[in-house]
Amino acid sequence: MLMSINLEKVNNYITSFARLIDERRANLVTENFKVGVDLGTANIIISVVDEQGNPVAGATYPASVVKDGLVVDYVGAVQIVKQLKEQVEEMIGVRLTHAATAVPPGTIGGNMKAIANVVEACEMEVTNVIDEPTAAASVLGITDGAVVDVGGGTTGISIIKKGKVIFTADEPTGGTHMSLVVAGHYRISLTEAEQLKKERTKQNEIFPVIKPVVEKMAAIVNRHVQDYDVEKIYVVGGASCFDDFEKVFFKEIGIETIKPAHPLLITPLGIALNSWR
Repeated sequence: MLMSINLEKVNNYITSFARLIDERRANLVTENFKVGVDLGTANIIISVVDEQGNPVAGATYPASVVKDGLVVDYVGAVQIVKQLKEQVEEMIGVRLTHAATAVPPGTIGGNMKAIANVVEACEMEVTNVIDEPTAAASVLGITDGAVVDVGGGTTGISIIKKGKVIFTADEPTGGTHMSLVVAGHYRISLTEAEQLKKERTKQNEIFPVIKPVVEKMAAIVNRHVQDYDVEKIYVVGGASCFDDFEKVFFKEIGIETIKPAHPLLITPLGIALNSWR
């Protein structure tokens, strides 16, 4: 890991991966590549990096087959992962046979196994199951600080000291809760609220509506970090994509809060980085 985060370098790294996904293309792949499968509440993402960790290819699909870290539609999850796997294999010209995956902090037993089972049902051997904020930390290259992964159903928190994770927590709040507030405010369906929330042109209108949810998230994070002398907080995850998200965290917690580019893609890349054979 790097001694401190180089935000420009991280942003360039993530942006290069985002561009591969947007343009549906791949970089040249070597024999020793690594694969990550991120089964999120709102999105499923497959990421591929080379031996040095450089992005090779990726594919994403909006989905609701996982809720709060639990697989609620096993068949649907397998179908989507198989579809994404085929897309990536076609782009890179190589079969994907091994992959890492991730779970919210504190996931144990059958719930963790169910996530792994989805990957294995797609003919990929699971090489590692890592917790989501720790995966994100490996992309950011931090040795000290708190990583907050704001997902669709839950918010994961990892506190890192001297390169080691010393605390993890998972809280039942995330993008879905924002969507519920949006749905109630505009009197629309949850599906319509999800779409409205993602419209970049509506950010200035939507954010004041969901700001109380973000403030509550910040209060929860503050409760976890206040005893650990945290100097910086790094927010990732699709639900943190609002421009002013990190500003609310800083105002509520009083700790410098950093959000890298394309926060949705941080954890998926970190999962791939932590795959090994």
